Amino acid sequence: MLLLRYLSRWPLRLLHALGSIVGWLSYGLSPSYRQRFVANARRAGISHACSRRAIAAAGQLVAELPFLWLRPATQPILHHVTWDGIALAEAAYDQGRGVVFLTPHLGCFEVTAQALAERFGANYGPITVLYRPARQRWLRELQADSRARPSLATAPATVAGVRKMIRALRRGEAVGLLPDQVPPDGMGVWAPFFGQPAYTMVLAARLVQQTGATPLLVWGERLARGRGYIVHVSTLPHALPAGDEAQAECATAINRAMETLIRQCPQQYLWGYDRYKSPRAVSGP
Repeated sequence: MLLLRYLSRWPLRLLHALGSIVGWLSYGLSPSYRQRFVANARRAGISHACSRRAIAAAGQLVAELPFLWLRPATQPILHHVTWDGIALAEAAYDQGRGVVFLTPHLGCFEVTAQALAERFGANYGPITVLYRPARQRWLRELQADSRARPSLATAPATVAGVRKMIRALRRGEAVGLLPDQVPPDGMGVWAPFFGQPAYTMVLAARLVQQTGATPLLVWGERLARGRGYIVHVSTLPHALPAGDEAQAECATAINRAMETLIRQCPQQYLWGYDRYKSPRAVSGP
């Protein structure tokens, strides 16, 4: 913990330099991670010359966490953020029906929630972010403490967490989730992702359908040499089909939207993430 607090005071350019080393060490020392990384990128049609830059980016994602999690609450993340498409978010908030922000494992997804909380929290209420608690107690406690920032709330990936998100949307607030994260068993359907069946959450579509909230795509691009981030906001390419019988269609549509974002910057996607694994049993109440 002391080491993490020490690293949280480093400038981003040094953290990203350290992260590049960590990324390449992980890639070189773990055959299973390396094989999964190469296979996932090849499945998406991404050349190794392009995807190899994501090796360092994965390490940078880890190395920037001390800064994002442990910096003082008085140090705004907005000083490090520029926006692309912010008018779409403003319009969605103004409708008062709630906003569902969908973010893939692309770039710095931690920065998107913090930036949205700082930009809109004072006027529209907090953003509630779905997360999967870590298995290690110390990391689980660190997650909870570090994410307890003004206008930023969290909801665990449980039935209780889903209810919390629905209540937030009905108050006209925003929620955020990573739809390319493998959900617990019973909370998803099998849908194609880069041409291969992947267990895909149905929660994103259900939140939109049950509350009338506006779905938006968002991701945080990590700039070189520690120059901060660009938070990109865009709309879903197509409306989500309605009805419980359309779950597979909704999951497919959202997966295609995630693919579109990932292809915009494959150098910053987590190709080593085990996207095609089988779901684990649901936990919690």
